[in-house]
Amino acid sequence: MSVSSTFSESLHTLCADYRIHNSLTVEARNNSSIKRGLRNDDGTGVMVGCTKVGNVLGYRVVDGEREPMEGQLIYRGYDLTTLVNAYIKENRFGYTEIAYLLLFGNLPNREQYDMFRAMLNACTVLPENFTEDMILKNPSHDIMNKLGRSVLALYSNDPNPDDLSVENMMRQSIELVARFPTIVAYAYVVKRHYFENDSLYLHRPLAELSAAESFLHLIRPDKQFTMEEARVLDLCLVCHAEHGGGNNSTFSCRSVASTGTDTYSAIAAAVGSLKGPKHGGANRAVLNQFEECKRSIRDWKDDEEVAAFVKRILRGEVSDHTGLVYGMGHAIYTLSDPRAVILKHGARRLAQQKGMLDELELMEAIERVTPAAFAEVTGSEKVMCANVDMYSGLVYQMLDIPSDLFTPLFAVARIAGWCAHRMEETLTGGRIYRPAYKSMLRHREYIPFDER
Repeated sequence: MSVSSTFSESLHTLCADYRIHNSLTVEARNNSSIKRGLRNDDGTGVMVGCTKVGNVLGYRVVDGEREPMEGQLIYRGYDLTTLVNAYIKENRFGYTEIAYLLLFGNLPNREQYDMFRAMLNACTVLPENFTEDMILKNPSHDIMNKLGRSVLALYSNDPNPDDLSVENMMRQSIELVARFPTIVAYAYVVKRHYFENDSLYLHRPLAELSAAESFLHLIRPDKQFTMEEARVLDLCLVCHAEHGGGNNSTFSCRSVASTGTDTYSAIAAAVGSLKGPKHGGANRAVLNQFEECKRSIRDWKDDEEVAAFVKRILRGEVSDHTGLVYGMGHAIYTLSDPRAVILKHGARRLAQQKGMLDELELMEAIERVTPAAFAEVTGSEKVMCANVDMYSGLVYQMLDIPSDLFTPLFAVARIAGWCAHRMEETLTGGRIYRPAYKSMLRHREYIPFDER
């Protein structure tokens, strides 16, 4: 018997013992004093702090009852939809301006914008030998894993990593915003080379490109992209840049930052959180289910046929048998998720150019029929809408971006919000996070080793 098989059998035996003695599920879920997931009984989040970075609005509370409303996402006091409409009207890319807004708290004037963009451009190239030592010599089949390790490794390349002054943390934040697209792109092409036998190509970032243009330039062998592709990807980055302090990755970042640790440790924690499929991987689940819808629904234009298949999903008869329609519903948004509305509208022209308008309209049909189908199958009157994951995966598919880049792209966008929250927590929080856990232990008498 090999060492590996012996180890596996021993591990299986020991884990069986673990399961016997560490079962907690029923006790924990039946305990009404425990707020699982830091959620109140009415679905609202447990209040743990305050922030001036962003806000997520999906309902009003009237006479103690939640009342649905059209969703709003607020960046530093500005409505996201207003910001997007403004920069599109002015025929500009938006992510650089949004990153400035989140980090500094105000919209930049021309001089501030140009200065900020020049600082970002100066930091897009990774530190000397970093690509070789951290990415090429130690590839990973998972890009989020490589991103997290790279963030921690940047600590060693920082001449002043532990300084918590505003200027130093802002310098680190600007460097991270600039470097995330390069790290992700390089991790992707190296993964393709080592694990999928693809040719290896490493393009240098170009200073004149926007964040979206630069990312497409870096991941494509021929470095080519259309302006429409870049604008839609920029829209995705803007919509994912921030989502309040309560989402899991931002909360993880703030929790770690509350210890007084360095920027890289706090951001690596956020990356690790986002890597989880319950957080950053939702759009992949949407696309997987959507592919089954495409295969199973004969007439994509027939809402009745679409609804019939959605009901089968809800009854757990098809798809992954969970009874979930991925991309529908949100913890806060009720009538609409503004990010989904923005992406759906922004993607239409690209869908026409890519010959994928039928796919987009099928997605819209699923969004349209699901609330009524959900009410019929479950008997629930819950108000639900499409969330951003319903359309972001389809947009990435239109851009020929592979699914293993979906979550890393989320991180490329969200790094601006993470850094803004990390600085806010460090400068204004003042106390280390220490939530309570209800102990379910009972006293046990010690048994001598030979008597067990």
